[in-house]
Amino acid sequence: MMHLGIVTYNVARDWNLDTLLSICKKTEIEGVEFRTGHAHGVEPSLTLESRRDVRGKCMDAGVSQISLGTTCEFHSPDAQEVRRNISICEDFIRLAEDIGARGVKVRPNDLPDDIPAERTILQIGESIAECGRIASDHGVEIWMEVHGRRTQEPTIARKIMDVCGGGNVGVTWNSNATDVINGSVIESFKLLEPFIRCCHITELWNNYPWKELFILLNRRGGDVYTLCEIGSPIAPEDGVTFLKCYKELWRILQE
Repeated sequence: MMHLGIVTYNVARDWNLDTLLSICKKTEIEGVEFRTGHAHGVEPSLTLESRRDVRGKCMDAGVSQISLGTTCEFHSPDAQEVRRNISICEDFIRLAEDIGARGVKVRPNDLPDDIPAERTILQIGESIAECGRIASDHGVEIWMEVHGRRTQEPTIARKIMDVCGGGNVGVTWNSNATDVINGSVIESFKLLEPFIRCCHITELWNNYPWKELFILLNRRGGDVYTLCEIGSPIAPEDGVTFLKCYKELWRILQE
């Protein structure tokens, strides 16, 4: 069964936490991915009391904390930079545990041109796997967004996941143009299907094969959250209208 949630990037980037949860409740949006750096303020810097407050507010609003949208990435040729990102990811893992989020989203963002691709793929996969081992101790999963120059290609994303070795590491499908082969996402979907934990969906009025994707997601069985990730911010006063319209289109595309 598919559920509709929202990524705060970028549609809700300017909504504070109370506004975000109020709009989600009014529009029956079921889950949220808190993207770091946005007005909601759900960040590792929160005190334990504040984390409990976030958890309580989400429960009161009936909104599931699906994931924390970090910008942690592991492709740099600088080993210290990679270690820094793993450390930041660990901070988000602890935050996710405290607020009740299911996953922490990380990403690859590139394959540097001056380094053999297979070496970088191995480095990314091993780094994400390390984050996964840390996360398993906290009851949290690590979800790799299919993202970045070259790394958003499903074949590359699959190679990274093969290095990770599964376990509590999965992927966030990102609805990229590179998913589409001859007008279809079937081939790309089959590559990543065993690892899909969550799905970012964008402008449902563009020419991406949304109906096909939704059929494939529904056929998988089990619950999956499709999270609205629109490139442009929406003013809070327009949030209810926008999300009601978006949800209706999401529903129609499943008919």
